[in-house]
Amino acid sequence: MGRYLSWFEREEIAALTHAGHGMREVARRVGRSPATISRELARGQTGRGYRASVAQAKIDRGRSAARSAKLATNLRLRRAVQERLEQDLSPEQIAGRLKLDFPDDAEMRVSPETIYQSLYVQARGGLKRELTTHLRTGRSMRKPHRREAERRGRIPDMIMISERPAEVEDRAVPGHWEGDLILGSTASGSAVGTLVERTTGFVMLLHLPGDHGAAAVQEALVAKIATLPEQLRGSLTWDQGSEMANHVEITKATDLDVYFCDPHSPWQRGSNENTNGLLRQYLPKGGDLSFYGPGLLDNIATQLNTRPRKRHGFLTPAEVLDQLLSQPPTNHGVA
Repeated sequence: MGRYLSWFEREEIAALTHAGHGMREVARRVGRSPATISRELARGQTGRGYRASVAQAKIDRGRSAARSAKLATNLRLRRAVQERLEQDLSPEQIAGRLKLDFPDDAEMRVSPETIYQSLYVQARGGLKRELTTHLRTGRSMRKPHRREAERRGRIPDMIMISERPAEVEDRAVPGHWEGDLILGSTASGSAVGTLVERTTGFVMLLHLPGDHGAAAVQEALVAKIATLPEQLRGSLTWDQGSEMANHVEITKATDLDVYFCDPHSPWQRGSNENTNGLLRQYLPKGGDLSFYGPGLLDNIATQLNTRPRKRHGFLTPAEVLDQLLSQPPTNHGVA
């Protein structure tokens, strides 16, 4: 972690503050001190709350020396960055992946901040501004998709997250999933179910074109889980939405233990919340999601599963999952 906040961290701060998290919780999640977050929130404050772009602009104006326009002078590096942007990789993912793809070539190094500056500050040259359409900027500020009365209802025989095994918490064993729904327009009645594996971040998507009630979700979940090897059928954590009213039947059909989050606690499905934010780049809010059939959804999931991730040393979720599945069984196997 660098001395100064990066653009990526500012985007994360914006997402967390707009989700209603307090300063100390934001500091804990970003990995910075509360004092740093306090100064940053003041720097980027607007009439509509904190904005990462406002804070970044102030920082840029305060810097006396402009960065070297590395992407303007190194054509090979610029082409590599441009190709990865067109694949919808973030600047941080690009910077990390270049280190893996060109381990012995110091000329193929670039910081995420330099990529952002080249995109947004045209005087620094290099990348075309239209490439910003491939960034996720502004798409992580999510509002609740459902009214609270629709969102929650007492579900019989719920097993709460407090009873979930410790191995799920530490992400040491693969096969534990978090799930949720992304809703389309009210008129269409469409939705997409999202499943995220906690250890790897591997994503699977459920096609729910006209109905996202308990029966439809049960059918889609059971069919998707059936495609998984046995060692990846450990548990599923969901919120208390009525779409999971048939959780007992789901467990019987899949051997997947279902746990429920506490009310008003989306952070208990943090991996899934983050993934849903990424998916809005592909699944626009308020649209008819029935358009995205199973093939399209599998393609979107593949794009996410082949993006390098910082927490995996910029390996992709698919690569990490393949590594885990190729290892011999241990005593920690999923029951």
